[in-house]
Amino acid sequence: MKATVHQSLSDVLAREAAQFVQDEYFDWTVYTALAEVEEDAQRKQLLSSLAEKELQHYEFWKAISGQDGKKTNGIVLHLLLLMRKVVGLVFTMKFLELHEREVVQRYREWLPRLEAEDRERLSAIVQDEEEHERYFVSQVDEPVLRYIGFIALGLSDAIIEITGVHAGFLGVTGSTLMAGIAGLVVGFAASISMGVAAYLKAKSETRSKPLTSAVVTGISYLLAVIVLALPYFLTHNMLTAFVVSVILAVCLSVAFTFYVSVVNETNFKREVLENTSLLLGTAFATYLFGELLGAIFGVQQPFS
Repeated sequence: MKATVHQSLSDVLAREAAQFVQDEYFDWTVYTALAEVEEDAQRKQLLSSLAEKELQHYEFWKAISGQDGKKTNGIVLHLLLLMRKVVGLVFTMKFLELHEREVVQRYREWLPRLEAEDRERLSAIVQDEEEHERYFVSQVDEPVLRYIGFIALGLSDAIIEITGVHAGFLGVTGSTLMAGIAGLVVGFAASISMGVAAYLKAKSETRSKPLTSAVVTGISYLLAVIVLALPYFLTHNMLTAFVVSVILAVCLSVAFTFYVSVVNETNFKREVLENTSLLLGTAFATYLFGELLGAIFGVQQPFS
């Protein structure tokens, strides 16, 4: 590689190359930090290997741009390390990969601008970026990934069903306490039912342990139920409690949908739109049904 390549770059290309230097240096910093905190020997070795690759990429763009670029956003780095602890290593790797897809496309645009030797090295870098994270993820077996389908089953059912229960009570009673208790009772019974269903489902699968699957599904369901019922015990205003509960339901749905979309590489916007539509549609339908029952049995009470 020629050390003077950067001298022939335009100002725009020089700034872009300098950004590549910074990106690769930050990636090296992240993978190095992840390797340092990793306790599993195999994962530590794989992360160290990824860090070494990113360092080589950094050196390449450093020579191209003629700039050092050794800057690291400490806040972002610590947030990524926190993310690794909270939601797992695979999600963190996949999350980092979201940005790298765009970077790879920009790298491809650079190929015609380089001489043969540099073009060959950049092609190898593109291949690294496209393959090494996927290879790493394929080597990691995190328990949460084996049971993510059961977590989704518990959360999604709870969010839709309990929101529907609370919406139905808008047309039946003005008591937030009654609505909150009803949500908890229905949710507790449903969590047991979902746990049993998950147990039977897991018995036919080889990756999941039936009992663990049942517990994961039931707990996911019950936690969502508690979160959605909480507003009804903190206010005496039925409409306020319902609105806050729906907001919490949407937030839970969006957060988990984002997690699943990153891990499974699905379309986040489409999934969020579909889940939110189902949630609000269920709430509206059960509200109308509650109004109907209240009118039929003469127990309708205006909510305040």
